[in-house]
Amino acid sequence: MWKRNGKKMEVVYGDIADQKDIDAVVNAANAELQTGGGVAGAIHRAAGPALAEAGEKLAPIKPGEAVLTDGFNLPNDYVIHCLGPVYHRDSPADVLLASCYREALARAEEKQCTSIAFPAISTGAFGYPFQSAMRTAITTVMETVDKLEHVKLVRFVLFSEGEAEEYRLFLAED
Repeated sequence: MWKRNGKKMEVVYGDIADQKDIDAVVNAANAELQTGGGVAGAIHRAAGPALAEAGEKLAPIKPGEAVLTDGFNLPNDYVIHCLGPVYHRDSPADVLLASCYREALARAEEKQCTSIAFPAISTGAFGYPFQSAMRTAITTVMETVDKLEHVKLVRFVLFSEGEAEEYRLFLAED
């Protein structure tokens, strides 16, 4: 866990679609904001078909962009959809990935959310190396969250205990 200036970052192993105490969850989306595998599949299954319908109105989005919809059947008020870069295709990948985190935080701030949960964006089917993506995610959130008025809690939700432990160790270094 990381705490500074009334802000907190924490790491959990679990399901991004089951974060009951969080205002907004982040979807590692595809450009069309439709259901897919991994994070997007889990969020769409839990939210129900209205999420895909809402996404149709906002799509397509570009790598590094984030848009917001209601959470529908999720326990969260909002879903923030981010299109992360496909590694070795979308360039510069590190800049686009950092933009995802900044843009998601901006959408949460606009809705006066006090908490947001992120998956490891782009590390699955998009092929972004986990360690590099983790450093970009944590560093970008640390740099951004201090500037926000409303967002007080950022949670990283990882799909494996091993990945969650890597995030915890990296956060402990700060």
